[in-house]
Amino acid sequence: MCRAMVPETGAQAWQRVKVAANVWILLCLGMVLLCLHALTACERRDTNSPRPLPSTTIAPLPKAGPAQPGALTTGGSGSTREVAARPDPAPAPRDASPPPSTGARGIPREAQRYRAELIRNARVVWGLDAPVAAFAAQIHQESGWRANARSPVGAQGMTQFMPATAAWIAKAYPVELGDNAPLNPSWAIRALVTYDKYLWDRVAAADGCHRLCFALSAYNGGLGWVQRDKKLAQSKGLDPAQWWNAVETVNAGRSAANHRENRGYPQRILRKLTPLYVLDGWGQGACL
Repeated sequence: MCRAMVPETGAQAWQRVKVAANVWILLCLGMVLLCLHALTACERRDTNSPRPLPSTTIAPLPKAGPAQPGALTTGGSGSTREVAARPDPAPAPRDASPPPSTGARGIPREAQRYRAELIRNARVVWGLDAPVAAFAAQIHQESGWRANARSPVGAQGMTQFMPATAAWIAKAYPVELGDNAPLNPSWAIRALVTYDKYLWDRVAAADGCHRLCFALSAYNGGLGWVQRDKKLAQSKGLDPAQWWNAVETVNAGRSAANHRENRGYPQRILRKLTPLYVLDGWGQGACL
């Protein structure tokens, strides 16, 4: 005999849903606890096990570059600039640029980058017979062709203009040099050949070689000192139109160090460095 089924009430159905939900919640909590226990065990095992030390690479010490000779010289106007000539150089500033790398002839590699610009500017200012090799040697002497060169006393750029001289030439030649930018290589190159021509036009000499020597001496130390040296040489019976073995041998009042530096400036540029650039095809010099 079959017993009739009693229909489930709403309360009973809701009770069954709650029981099922509680079971699922308990199962989920159990799984979470198992996972946490497993992670804790792994971390404890990693902590107790020895860890390898990180590898350390010792960088080799940098090789010392060639020493750069340098010295300070004070011009007649009171400006002081850095020129390379002394065998016993003064210490370089902390932010000094590294010495330039040189090519096979001893010419800095950076020089080739500005070769065409120097030739163009020299010929614009001096004409087609400009002594380009001598100007290249002068830049070599001043900075080693480093556009960002700075001396401890404030001379700036590839051609080492002091701020006062840079301001003066920018005002004197506003069209070509009015922006007064000695750290700009184009400005620096144009300023050097322009200032050399300015000095060349204001000294008399026996020939082009002697005349460029006077101009270089004035670039290094001031035109006023050159004129005083010429006057003193004449008073001693020497030819004031000749630099070599005449005006170069007298001293109108510079300190011994400044006199030695100034006399070494044309000597090194015209007799030691210019032949390198002539042989490298930069053009003519002035005393060859």
